[in-house]
Amino acid sequence: MEGGAYGAGKAGGAFDPYTLVRQPHTILRVVSWVFSIVVFGSIVNEGYLNSPSESEEFCIYNRNPNACGYGVTVGVLAFLTCLLYLALDVYFPQISSVKDRKKAVLSDIGVPAFWAFLWFVAFCFLANQWQVSEPKDNPLNEGTDAARAAIAFSFFSIFTWAGQAVLAFQRYQIGADSALFSQDYMDPSQDSSMPYAPYVEPSTGPEPTSMGGTYQQPASAFEPEPQGYQSQGY
Repeated sequence: MEGGAYGAGKAGGAFDPYTLVRQPHTILRVVSWVFSIVVFGSIVNEGYLNSPSESEEFCIYNRNPNACGYGVTVGVLAFLTCLLYLALDVYFPQISSVKDRKKAVLSDIGVPAFWAFLWFVAFCFLANQWQVSEPKDNPLNEGTDAARAAIAFSFFSIFTWAGQAVLAFQRYQIGADSALFSQDYMDPSQDSSMPYAPYVEPSTGPEPTSMGGTYQQPASAFEPEPQGYQSQGY
């Protein structure tokens, strides 16, 4: 697996937005980003009600401010997390360190799995508080559609974040057997077009031919006698 299977192009290559938007994990990040906007936007805009007999607003979910606060907090933080990992998708092909690449992929497994759990808690919490809400607190049914939308998209977010974790785990398994986590990984722009010949240790035998032909000694530097000279007997 090359770096392009994770980020926006081949490892060490230029940023390719077309390749980026076609990646399944990138699509899931964008979908999760939209879902988070729906959740916290619905609660912020219509999740708080006014009562004629009270001066302060109260949460539509059973008058529990913790329910609205949790939904808004999870939604905003998930929104920022999506942006962070979208930036990582763009930057990943430029990472040349083996340890940094492995840390990035491992975090892409753990963080989405953790967020799937947080969205599961959000769904259960909001759904429970919505069920026990008193009809008399909202006789005009104000904001009910927004409250239900926040619950529904909290449920959908469980699967989008879990899907990101699964895809990241698959990339990690594939990358373990490829150049993604290899010490031989090199930015192609820094690779020489003319590779060096391998060094072969010369043999200890007296004959130059025993060196395998991979290394040839210059005659002028190592021959005990100049070529063509023959000793004369006296």
